[in-house]
Amino acid sequence: MMEKTIENNASERPWGLLSCIDLHECDGTIIRDAEKIRQFVAELCDLIKMRRFGKTQIIHFGKDERVAGYSMTQLIETSLISGHFANLTNAAYLDIFSCKPYDPQAAADFAKRFFKAVGMNLQVVKRR
Repeated sequence: MMEKTIENNASERPWGLLSCIDLHECDGTIIRDAEKIRQFVAELCDLIKMRRFGKTQIIHFGKDERVAGYSMTQLIETSLISGHFANLTNAAYLDIFSCKPYDPQAAADFAKRFFKAVGMNLQVVKRR
């Protein structure tokens, strides 16, 4: 009897993959630099082979000091990359959602290196 796997049974393949990457104790100068964030998005998309659709949107906002910082969105042909960078705690919260397969661990490891984070949490959800 052949065992069913996600790889060999199209009906069981997820429709999309969501990676939630939480980075702790990032380099504060990097998360406060819009051009560095833009560079990160471009390099991440190259790494996970996602085609960007339009320009990366990066906006600084937040009257509440606890949440103040840049937020970023980047449409990709297969969905969206988003993130928020919290100035008070030097944390970054990134989400990558795509119906095209990619390696969540490679994306998370790259993000940790790029933002020089001390700690990282990665959660991966298969969307059906």
